Formats: sequence, structure tokens, C-alpha cells
Amino acid sequence: MNDSVSVGVLSLHNSKETKAILNAVEALGHTGVWLREESLCVDIADGTATLDPNVDVIANRLLLSRTEQPAELLGLALSLSHLRPMLNRPRNVLTAFHKFATATALAGSDVQLPDATLALDDDRLNDEKAKYGDEVVYKTAIGTHGGGTWKVGSEEQVNPRVGDRYAFLQELIQRDGDRHRDLRVYVVDGEVVGTMRRYAPENDWRTNVALGGDVEGVDDLPEAAAAAALSATEAIGLDYAGVDLVEGEAGWHLLEVNPTAGFKGLFAATGVSPAPAIAKLAIETAGGEVDDDRVVELATELDDSKPEAVATEPEPEPAAVSSIGYTENVLVSGTSGTERVVGKSDTGAARTSIDTRLAAAIGAGPIKSMTKVRSGSRKSGQARPVVDIVVGVGGDRHTVAASLQDRSHMDYQLLLGRDILQHYQVDVRRRSDVDQSSEE
Repeated sequence: MNDSVSVGVLSLHNSKETKAILNAVEALGHTGVWLREESLCVDIADGTATLDPNVDVIANRLLLSRTEQPAELLGLALSLSHLRPMLNRPRNVLTAFHKFATATALAGSDVQLPDATLALDDDRLNDEKAKYGDEVVYKTAIGTHGGGTWKVGSEEQVNPRVGDRYAFLQELIQRDGDRHRDLRVYVVDGEVVGTMRRYAPENDWRTNVALGGDVEGVDDLPEAAAAAALSATEAIGLDYAGVDLVEGEAGWHLLEVNPTAGFKGLFAATGVSPAPAIAKLAIETAGGEVDDDRVVELATELDDSKPEAVATEPEPEPAAVSSIGYTENVLVSGTSGTERVVGKSDTGAARTSIDTRLAAAIGAGPIKSMTKVRSGSRKSGQARPVVDIVVGVGGDRHTVAASLQDRSHMDYQLLLGRDILQHYQVDVRRRSDVDQSSEE
């Protein structure tokens, strides 16, 4: 075997997958290095760039979909890719990370795609929706764990943006009579290393494990599905990926190619860890050698313990806080419909408020209770009915008890209170509406 090579795993978050890859590198007789905030430094002096730690190859595990500034992370990965060979190069990750970019990259290939429409004008997008029939998938181009994905009816209105993310329409692919399900196929270096079938939880149609979906291992992966997963990964240019496929009456359709797919669920379902295969590819890319029998042996375990070479694990990242504008395009849903409206953020209001006419249009209700709302003109307060509604903001959905109010004399049919705003940072400079007139 050649001399030991060093494999850097670029990951600014604390994850089982990162630790599993590092441990697999060590178990294969080489050196794993965690490239993270506490250790990473690039110095340019006299025209020469020096990377510290000085690794031979880098495996990119940056999670772009969980940050509001993905370009910063892409720029970081791009900087390092100029210095060392990198698995899952930034340009290819960008294509996979943006779901519609994935679709356009694969258009005209032998990979079957659901029909989809991206339009930046709301009237055009809603006009195009009619061709999809009674139901269509409405999703943000960037999202993870099932966030930013809805199934909407033909009469429901949609926005070309949800929060600060573009959204698009996609044909709903499903087989009649079956519980909604899809396949997650994990590909490493042009080979399928594991496959699981994912089932949607009750009262949902999304199959994501993070949402409570059930999983089972697949030993008899259909050839057509395997071919689609391998072709998509190769066409996008990824070294490893989790490929999601759904079967319709016309065969297998590609849903997405995930460049940083987790594999805890895959291991639970199949007993196979992709970590040793990723470690093997990185080692061989740097000119090292591995024992293939050892790779197979290591794949039967998921060693996500703290790597020996790491003195301390990074602190868990605080949950990213998204921003919301002074006014924001949102989706508001009741029991019989969904409407797209412009909502106004009001940090002084404890509870979200909805106009009575809008509530009637979406079927909000029944009335749960009464609440007393104070206003400047009525010191004693005013009693208002309270109803449950669902508000979609920036890929997230919030079920809140909103107060009913006649807002016909106001500019906005929906007032977003602290019950929703507590999850966001309010940017008062950002407005989604063109009309800059003030309310009340």
C-alpha cells in the first residue's frame, strides 16, 4: 500500500455523516482531517496559497440549504477547490442544490423528469398551472427535509417566490391506490451502494424521513431506476449523491439529486453505510490505496463516534434564523382552499389577524374561541373570534390561531403577529409589494 494520504472533510456542522467518513478514512489506514471553523486557514503570500491543515484531497460536505447565504459557502468551497482535488465540486453542487437547475441540466437526457414550470410573474405562473390538472406540486427551488413543498389544487393561487426563494410548479407523479412512496438511491463513484424505499407518514404525501416517513431497504432495485440514478449523478457531475425517484404509470421520474444527502436513515433501512465508499474514493483520488475487502467490511457499520484525531467536536450549530420582510408574499390555507396574499409583519401584535372575507374564501374555522384585542381607540379592548389557519412563509408552514377582523378598510388582508414572527428576523427595509403606501 502507498504511503498514507490525508483526506479533509469540509463540514462546518456537527453531523454523523462527517464523523463516519473521517472514521472510515482512518480505518482504511489513512488520515482523516475535519476542515471546520476552528482549524481551517488559507494564506496567500508572495503569490503562493497555503492551505492549513495541509490535506491531499477534500470531500465537500457543506450544507447549503440550511443557510441564508449559500453563496458564501459555495465561495469557500470554490476557493479550496482551486488548491486541492475536491469531491463534489462547487459548480456541480450548485446545480444539484437548486432543484430547477437540476431539471434544466437533465432536460433532453435519458432521465425522465416530471413536467415543471418556473415563471417569475405571478399571473404567468398561475396561468400555466391550469395545464397540470386537479393537483400540482408547488415547491421552492431550494429546500430540504420536505420544507417548501406543497400539493395545491387547481383553484389555489401560488406565488413565483415564497419568502426569498423562487418557487415553481411540478407535475404530481403517483400511482393510483398506492400509499405515496419513492426511492432514495445512494450513488458513490458511479455505483449504487444502497437503496431505501420511503413511505409518506399519515396525513402527508411527502416521504422525507425528517417528517416521520417510514423506510425499508430495497434489495431488488429495478434496472430502470438504477440506470436513472446513475445517469443523473453522472450528468450533474457529482461524486456521491442521494438520488430521489418516484414511479408513475410511465416509469421512473427523477425528483432531485442531493449532494449532501444524509445516510442515517439509509443505514437503518439497509444496514449499509456509504461512508467507506466515499472514503475510498477520496483516498484513491489522492493517489492512495485501500483494501477493497476492508471497505466492504466497514460498510456494515456506521461509526459516527468522535474521530480520534479531533480534540473537540464543534458545537451544534444554532438553528438558522430566516428573515421576513415588512411585507411578505405568503400562502394562507384553511379547510377548503389556499390563497396567496401579501401579509404585513407587526411585531406589536401577539396574534396573527386575518380578514373575514379571506377567512371565508379559504374555509378558515370553525371558531375556536374569542380573544380580546386592544387598540388605541378602545382602551377596554375588543372581542374577536379565533380560527385556525396555516400560513406558508419562505418554505415553512405555521399553524396558528388567528383572530378574525374586518380589514376591508386596510391595505392588507393578513397581519403577521409574533406567533409567526418569533421564528424570523424582521427586515423592515424589505417589502414584497410595489405599493409603498402605509396602513392605518
